[in-house]
Parts: sequence; structure tokens; C-alpha cells
Amino acid sequence: MRKISVFFCFIFLTLILFISSCASNKQVTDHKLAQSILSDKSFQKVDSMARGVIKEGFNAGSGYSQIWARDMNTFIETALEETSKEEVRGAILLFFALQQKNNEMVDGYVLKKDFTWNDDTPYYSDAAPNHVGFKNTVETDQETSLIQLVGKYVKRTGDTSILTEKVAGISVLNRMELMIDYLLNNKYNKKYGLLNGAMTADWGDVQPNDDFGCDWNKLSDEAIDVYDNAMLIIALNYLQEMTTDKGQNEKWKELQKSVRLNVRKYLWDEKREKFIPHIYPDKSPIPAGFDENNIHYHGGTAVAIEAGLLSKDEIKTVNKQMVENVKLSGMPSIGLTIYPTYPKGLFRGGMSAPYYYQNGGDWTWFGGRMIQQLIANGFVKEAYEEVQPMIDLVIKNKGFYEWYGKGGTPSGSGKFKGSAGVLSKSIAQFKDWAKEQNKQ
Repeated sequence: MRKISVFFCFIFLTLILFISSCASNKQVTDHKLAQSILSDKSFQKVDSMARGVIKEGFNAGSGYSQIWARDMNTFIETALEETSKEEVRGAILLFFALQQKNNEMVDGYVLKKDFTWNDDTPYYSDAAPNHVGFKNTVETDQETSLIQLVGKYVKRTGDTSILTEKVAGISVLNRMELMIDYLLNNKYNKKYGLLNGAMTADWGDVQPNDDFGCDWNKLSDEAIDVYDNAMLIIALNYLQEMTTDKGQNEKWKELQKSVRLNVRKYLWDEKREKFIPHIYPDKSPIPAGFDENNIHYHGGTAVAIEAGLLSKDEIKTVNKQMVENVKLSGMPSIGLTIYPTYPKGLFRGGMSAPYYYQNGGDWTWFGGRMIQQLIANGFVKEAYEEVQPMIDLVIKNKGFYEWYGKGGTPSGSGKFKGSAGVLSKSIAQFKDWAKEQNKQ
């Protein structure tokens, strides 16, 4: 009996020593990584460049006069450090002045004199007489982007007075609540209990079938995807933080729980360990012989992680899939929108070609969000390795391009603030993590 007790004591002590050794080795590894991050001159250079771009204003970037909610939502943290709180607040309030009578929210706005492009569905409001709104109605992230934008503003500034600010007689908080009502009344599929939109590529706002591609019309195909619903879950998080009404808080909590369960039930593919691209409640636009369910949606998956839809093991798995997709595609980074791409000719114009624009283009604007989520969930080593191509492209091309084609060819706006914002925020997260390691 005594021999058995001694044996178990030996095993126990050996296990304790092994665990202690592993913990010690991890501390050493994390400390080295922290030192690399804090001394990384490319981080310092890119962050400085990003702040310079964001100082120039809230428009989406060079080549864009418009201020978009979905873009500003991704660079507001840096904007609040580089411009005045009052300017940011004013830009946000103007969105609410352009809220429509049916409670929907526009994508963005411009001064009337800058409304020079071909758009036959402008949005006007008596509360914003000098501005014109616009909206790509095939997408369903405008309301949720603005709610997140307000939530981030309040969290960063502590300025809760914006919530009670009245715009055309209705408070900002009430207007946000009405925007959720709009989504549930107009963009909600009752059978699946999820938001819908038109079929686009992942988070994109261009549909196949017609040349313009941005407006819902008779050629649109109803589709349900993870991106729109993950954006709703995140927006409901912010609404719960911002409201003091217990009844409203419970309402948002129940809706959030329902959407979360339905995303996992209908959109998560357990066997392939990935999200399926779409549910088509009616007809599918996908040509015969092409299996859309083979496609990985990188951007929607990153936002789903932010929404808390994946476990740590699942995050590890989808990240490995993204890295493998980058190798197979020959594209620069995990900013790769989708892999494999949709077949040539499904979309119109340039997007008809694979690895062009949202059909497999490489967008730092979303790749950077995946980096943020890797850091937030403890995959800092992976994040540091995977952000390097994005950092290198900025330095090589001396700017924050909207997207990249094959071979890292820069395309679109050369000062795209969404790209600048997500990288600046990622770099801040890296530094915060590294500083914490140095305290231990």
C-alpha cells in the first residue's frame, strides 16, 4: 500500500513539474513576442501613416466624398484620438437626421453639391436640407453599423448625452430602437428567424444579375448570410449597454439569443467546420454544377467571431482554413474575401473575373478585423504572423489601398480609411497585449 502511495506521489509531482515547465516556457515565448511587437518599427510607421490619413476627414477615402456608416464604424476609435469629439459627434448625428420615415437608415451621405454620381434613388430629409443620402439596398448592415458606431463613440468618450439628443423631435436612442424595428419588419425572414438581404459575395454590396448591382430589384435573390446576422448580434450588445430601460434591455437580449441560436442552427456547417455562404428561401442564382457551399467567407467569419458565435477551438480551425486558402489562391493575406471564388460571369463587369473586387479580392478592411479577433481570443502569435503581409503592402505601396488583386496589385482608393482604421486598431491591440506581458 505504501509503495502505491509513493508511486502516485511521484506521478503527481512529475505532472506538477511538467505543467510548471510548460507555463514557464509559454511566459518566455510570450515575453519574446511582446518585445518583438514593441520594437517593431513597421508597426510604428504604419500606425503613423494611418493616423495621418484618418485626420483628413470622415469620408471613406481618396476618391470618395461620401461618409459611410459601415466605414466609419471601423475607424472611429482612431478618429476620436486624432480629431475632436465634437466633430465625430456631429458626423454621427447627421446620419440620424437622414433617417427615413419608415425608420430605415442610409448607407451614408454627401453635401448636395457633391452628389454627382449616377444614382436614381437618392434619400432626402427635411432635417438635413443640405445633404443627400444613399443606400446600397442589397446589403443589410447599415442600421447595425450605425448602432455599433454610436456604441463605440459612447464607450470611448463617456458622452451618454448623445443618446438623449433629439433629432427632429426623436432621441438618438429611440431612433436606434426604431431602426431595429425596421429590420424586423422589412429584412427579417420569419421561417429562419434571421435577417436577409440580396445575394452578394460575403459582406459585399454588389449582387449578380444586373449591371449596377447595388439596389434590390426584381432581379435580386433573397439570401441569408452570417455577416448580416453577426452585425445584428454585435449591435444588440451595444444597445443593451446603452439602454437603461429594463424592458428594452430584455427585448434585445431575447432577440440576440434567438438570432445566435438560429445562426448556429442554419448557417454553421458542423461537418466542414465553416459557415455556409447562403440560405436561399426562394430560388438560388447559383449555376448548376457549382457548389457554393465549398466557399469560405472570410469577412463574415471574422465578424461572427466578434459576435461570439465561435468557440476558441472553432476560431483556431477557421483561421487555419483561411491561411490555407491564401496559399491555394496565391493572394497576399487573409484579407482574401472568399475562397474559392464565384465562377466567371456570375457577377457583371470587372467583378465577373475571379480575385477581383469582392469576388476574391484581398481587403485589409476585413482581414484586419480577423487580426483583431485573433488577438482578442489569445491567438497573438498567429495574428502577428498573419498581419505582416498587410503591413508590408502598406509600406510597399505607400498607402492604404481599398483592395488588392493577384500578386498584391493595389486597387481602388489609395487612402481607404477602413483599411487604415482596422490596422491602427490592430496595432493598438498588439501593443496593449505586449505591455501586459511585460508586467508579468
